[in-house]
Amino acid sequence: MTQLSLRLRVFLFFCLIGIGGIAVVLGALVLGYRQLGMPEAFSAFTTVAITAGFGILALATFVWRLFDENISKPIEALAAQIRVRADSGIDTVLDEKAAKYLGDLGPAAHAISHKLGEASQATAETVAQRTGRLERQRAQLLRILSDIPVAVIVATPDDQIVLYDGQAADLMEQEASARLNGSVCDYLDAATLHKTLAKMKKRKVTRGPIAIKGKSGAIYSGHVRVFDDGSGYMIMLEPLAPDAARPLVYDFDLFDQTPAADINQSNLRDLTFVVFDSETTGLDPQKDDVVQLGAVRIVNGRVIASETFETLVNPGRAIPAQSTKVHGISNAMVKDAPAFADVRQKFQTYVSKAVLVAHNAPFDMAFLNRDGPAFENPVMDTVHLSAIVFGGSAVHTLDALCERLEVTIPDALRHTALGDAMATAQAFAALLPILEARGFKTFSDVRKEALKHRRILEVHE
Repeated sequence: MTQLSLRLRVFLFFCLIGIGGIAVVLGALVLGYRQLGMPEAFSAFTTVAITAGFGILALATFVWRLFDENISKPIEALAAQIRVRADSGIDTVLDEKAAKYLGDLGPAAHAISHKLGEASQATAETVAQRTGRLERQRAQLLRILSDIPVAVIVATPDDQIVLYDGQAADLMEQEASARLNGSVCDYLDAATLHKTLAKMKKRKVTRGPIAIKGKSGAIYSGHVRVFDDGSGYMIMLEPLAPDAARPLVYDFDLFDQTPAADINQSNLRDLTFVVFDSETTGLDPQKDDVVQLGAVRIVNGRVIASETFETLVNPGRAIPAQSTKVHGISNAMVKDAPAFADVRQKFQTYVSKAVLVAHNAPFDMAFLNRDGPAFENPVMDTVHLSAIVFGGSAVHTLDALCERLEVTIPDALRHTALGDAMATAQAFAALLPILEARGFKTFSDVRKEALKHRRILEVHE
């Protein structure tokens, strides 16, 4: 019973009151009929029983509706707002008007939220002061690295990438999409890499030369360095453009991750997500076609803004004027764009083994899976996640979700594939700590809870 939502428990409570009331009335009528001892009165007693039964059910339903609208829903909304404030660090303002029938609960929650906000602000100021020096040191390090003509990739012992610089990204893009937490072997020959590492281990050296073939057939040369503590290794290759910028993409927390063999038992933060969105010629996946596809990756709960996928798609047909009014994509814009089959293949490489995330995912997945082998990636839907956090009675459109989580979608980017994907990704990243705080820590936990909200059928675009 404790696993049921508050609204469902209240509904069952009023059902029990209604059924109990009918049982009491029926018991009283049966007792009165027997005491009266007049068989000809049976019809009258039956009429009274039916009238009383329907009357009690109607009264219980009416009172339940009042209670649901003025008590249950406000409590559900207030709890969701408090969790957003507590677990995501979003400075959302509690809606006291929605809790006007909850007595002092609304003001009390607002007071706690205000105190939490003050404490969070003080902590943020302290952290900002202490991290300012680290940021200056990081900037100095980047300036030093920019003068060293080397493409750098850092990986864990199982070849998962935890850092790459801009020059390495250029090199990686020659082979496949650059991906943090992807495998080095997605870009470079695994046999050569592992043979080199094995020889270094046998010779007990931490640095050695390497000449290695990329997946495209290109040959790269440089050095490999193995970390003394056995936590991983670093590949330093000759860059394609020595004078290119060198922005770093990294997350050293990936060194501490131990991926579970079964995705269902994997912690949410240990998973890599690809949040995507599509723009189409219409709303029928069986008849319409994709005209734009956009995506961004989330690693360790963080949106990697530099690892995006965006392309226009030539649908091979005219784009209806009413669709162009929505997403702004015209026939002239897609004239020289690649066909969906080519885009689909590149997107499959980009998503690799990641979990796919979308807002109203069945719609976008129907387009992706229509032509060609179905994507085997696990899928999560932010509509369901919104229902888990904010309750089934809340509005779950992308705009409503972003507003609650204080995610801003610039007007120029709304209804563009990458713009909506980026907004969905930011909302998803904000939902993760809330889900974890509620005890939904693994992929299986979230999927089981999401199944309770699978009947949400409204349009969420």
